[in-house]
Amino acid sequence: MSKLIFVNLPVTDLNKSISFYEAVGGRKNEQFSDDTAACMVFSETIHAMLLTHDKFSQFTSRKIANAKETCQVLIAVSADSRDEVDAVVGKAGSAGGVEDPNPKQDYGFMYGRSFEDPDGHIWEVAWMDMEAAQQSMAAAG
Repeated sequence: MSKLIFVNLPVTDLNKSISFYEAVGGRKNEQFSDDTAACMVFSETIHAMLLTHDKFSQFTSRKIANAKETCQVLIAVSADSRDEVDAVVGKAGSAGGVEDPNPKQDYGFMYGRSFEDPDGHIWEVAWMDMEAAQQSMAAAG
């Protein structure tokens, strides 16, 4: 059985966040969503749980960080091509997110960009040509 990942994100406006994540390719799973949380499905194994601050606080006694001011985590997802990287980041920008809060990375065999959601959470989207990466590492070693 494949392992699943659920990234839990505190959000200030649940409906705005749902719309944003739908725009970048997420699908809301109604079975695990209510007026305090939304489960956004990106693949069979990747899910983002969008939680209101009140709901998020039920899972931790720590203060919720303002992701626009501090960084606790960078979330990275793979893409199937350079074009897909650009498309996802473009969709994020069109949906109200910030495109490329971190510099683009282009190493030929690897290409990555990032976006910031309305609450300041940063997602990295990256494509890698595994064959070219292995050749590059073999040549260096």
